[in-house]
Amino acid sequence: MNHMLNRTEKPPATWRVDHVLMAEMVKPGARVLDVGCGDGELLRLLAETKGVDGRGIEISREGVNAGVAKGLAVIQGDADIDLADYPDDAFDYVILSQTLQATRRPRWVLEQMLRIGRHVIVSFPNFGHWRIRLQLLSRGRMPITDHLNDTWYETPNIHFCTIRDFVELVREIDARMDRGFALDRWGRPVRLHAPWWFWNLFGEQGLFLLSRARHAGESDPGRLR
Repeated sequence: MNHMLNRTEKPPATWRVDHVLMAEMVKPGARVLDVGCGDGELLRLLAETKGVDGRGIEISREGVNAGVAKGLAVIQGDADIDLADYPDDAFDYVILSQTLQATRRPRWVLEQMLRIGRHVIVSFPNFGHWRIRLQLLSRGRMPITDHLNDTWYETPNIHFCTIRDFVELVREIDARMDRGFALDRWGRPVRLHAPWWFWNLFGEQGLFLLSRARHAGESDPGRLR
């Protein structure tokens, strides 16, 4: 990877592994918007290791308060509505970490992110993982996993998707997939080269770096790495 982290502020083990992987995709000093930033931990990682000009939008008041308490520029807002207010090319990177499945209009949200950011980083739990399939087959009930740990009647997640679903959506909106990873339950990349259907079965999470429209002659996003 081109930009390795200079982790001097905090021991590496204290950061979430998937957050570190996302940070390695971001160039130093970039303008970043973290959509659904939660308590602001990813923004703090980016500020401390990449010196980014970071902003966050979070729907929960508790998350906003936690981010502001860390000295971060976080405002309360709803991704399904408020992304329309941002101008084109306002950011170098727009990040949506483990939030896509909780949005009401995931395609619209993704299109808005690609409009306001030159690059988009998205991660989400993979509903096609074999453990989820096994729970549905053997128990006949909505599965509960490390990344989908709420009961069906309490979950904020309303649009579950698989890695295959997301790859198809990237094609539909004519975005370019610059990098793609299947992650294990701890957020670590599954370091095997395989077609998407393999990751759709064995990756517990998907993580993708996207940019705008694919150009004629470019390869289709059929492989992750």
